[in-house]
Amino acid sequence: MSKKQVEERQAQQDRMAEQQQQQQQQQKGQQAPQQDDEPDEWDKRIFSTGCADENLKLTDCYYDKKDWRECKDDMENFKRCWQAQGNDKRTAMKNT
Repeated sequence: MSKKQVEERQAQQDRMAEQQQQQQQQQKGQQAPQQDDEPDEWDKRIFSTGCADENLKLTDCYYDKKDWRECKDDMENFKRCWQAQGNDKRTAMKNT
């Protein structure tokens, strides 16, 4: 095989590899799950309390420290917000 034939064969293989890669990327794009910007039921419930920011800070603290005792300030802030929003009365009610 001549040098020119080897170069042509390599170029052809490179083109085929590039085409396969493009096809795979297109397939991944088609199969990617669609992002949903709508809040789910959990988010709606958290936002309805009026204490979503305090809840986020508290859960972030626990995630980082893995010990509730180290998150006392965030817990107290959440508790104050919860009471200020009247959630303690709301959650004490029973649906009948």
